[in-house]
Amino acid sequence: MTRVRDAYDSFAVEYAEFVEGVLEKSPLERAMLVVFAELVRGEGPVADVGCGPGYATAFLRDLGVDAFGMDLSPGMVELARAAYPDLRFEPGSMEAVDVEDGALAGVLARYSIIHTPPEEVPAAFAEFARVLAPGGHLLISFQAHDDGDVEAFDHTVTLAYRWSPDRVAALLREVGLAEVARLVIAADQDPKRGFPQAHLLAAKAK
Repeated sequence: MTRVRDAYDSFAVEYAEFVEGVLEKSPLERAMLVVFAELVRGEGPVADVGCGPGYATAFLRDLGVDAFGMDLSPGMVELARAAYPDLRFEPGSMEAVDVEDGALAGVLARYSIIHTPPEEVPAAFAEFARVLAPGGHLLISFQAHDDGDVEAFDHTVTLAYRWSPDRVAALLREVGLAEVARLVIAADQDPKRGFPQAHLLAAKAK
């Protein structure tokens, strides 16, 4: 993950420019975020893990969510703080979220797991389950495919992996997070690589 941190630090400005306006261009992704916001709003703080330049954190804030962001890359955190000085952003790892057990109403992991070595992803999911309060929700997004195996691909910034939605849902169940809904955006809607984009909503039992 040191490699991932350094890669995003060196590419932070270019990445922020690349994702600028991305939610405005994708009504389906916005819709999932709106549903997530309705479920967590007023229930407690929400962590946007792997927040990048902070645009999704700000989107949740605008929907009335008590959201804060964290990212492995200090460069990304610096950009997020500059863009949204009224929000809290801090460096940190999604494998070790610096909050108490059950402290969060929600976790947003928007394309945050794609650079994590596959063998380490279950530990990240266990951490999401730890920090969520009973009844809390997770919204996780990632590049997807239909095969059960994890597939590596050459991401613009650094090596990444895409997952079967069924495989991700099964790993979440193992840590006590049950799938509530999923959205899989068709591959032909991704003009860059032609990958399906998966958005899974899961909940921790009350």
